[in-house]
Amino acid sequence: MDEEEKGSWRKCLGEVHQLISTYGAAEAKKMADSKLERQCFEAAEAVMGDDRFDLNVLHSGFAMTGLPHKSIKDLVWERAGGQDNEVTLLIESGHWQDKRPVGIPYGSIARLILIYLSSEAIANNSQVVELGTNMKSFLGRMGISPGGKSRQIVKDQSQRLSMCNLTFFTKRNRGTLVNKGQFVKNAFIPDAETDNQPSFWQPTVELDDAFFQSLKDHPLPLREAAIRQLSGRSMALDLYVFLSYRLHVLTKPTPVSWAALYQQFGAGFAKQWVFVQGIKAPLNLALAAYPEANVDITEKGLILHPSESPVPKVHPRAGRLKLTSL
Repeated sequence: MDEEEKGSWRKCLGEVHQLISTYGAAEAKKMADSKLERQCFEAAEAVMGDDRFDLNVLHSGFAMTGLPHKSIKDLVWERAGGQDNEVTLLIESGHWQDKRPVGIPYGSIARLILIYLSSEAIANNSQVVELGTNMKSFLGRMGISPGGKSRQIVKDQSQRLSMCNLTFFTKRNRGTLVNKGQFVKNAFIPDAETDNQPSFWQPTVELDDAFFQSLKDHPLPLREAAIRQLSGRSMALDLYVFLSYRLHVLTKPTPVSWAALYQQFGAGFAKQWVFVQGIKAPLNLALAAYPEANVDITEKGLILHPSESPVPKVHPRAGRLKLTSL
């Protein structure tokens, strides 16, 4: 990483929030020297100006593992993460009645659907989640149009999520804990869709028993304003989730090597050095959407510093969401 590039990283990471606080968002954005910096200013402005603190929720396991970023031909997806790779996620494609594979869920829309399902389940303390207008409203807030190409992508990713199988492997002192299940226990997929009732807007789905219980045991609260700013970038979403999970529980500076980050987030990058270059934009955006984050970038990787949670521990909507941990 040359000196000019280091300076750009430091500006995005270290100065964006300070410039907005000092000069105001409009003047601060005039100081942007690139498209990435403008995007960082816009993300930071949206989160810093948000006084609602609406919450989303995701299973904390997805702070250490995640879905593919792009479509893959493989019918089994494996990803490891956490300290010493203590958590491994295995996702297996579901199959249609004629044995055709449905495919592994991937990309930003699959992540948004999963966030919606998890948030609603925790908010209502119910594994039966309403879709229809509620889901359309959520995706609309995330900038996903209900029509055109987005309509087909949402339908496809909904089906993949509904039919895939999950296995979490968690290392313990004397062995490995294995949790098997699915995201969705019951869903209805009609033979055809009409303009009045597209197949992915069915009234309800029922989350898998084990997944719902694990979600209640390990909810990770996320700030909706930040998710909205990152909604079209799966890598930025993963990094934001990772940082939201890690930073606020740290008691001392903690290094995370590029090798460890590559292992967790580098799917689709053939070489580690390519990944290090490719992570620049999504990492900057994730940190711009997390004003409380304190992270240094070094030649060897990241240094994570103890930071405030992006979601206040005392939250006006925490009771409604029934969060078991923050």
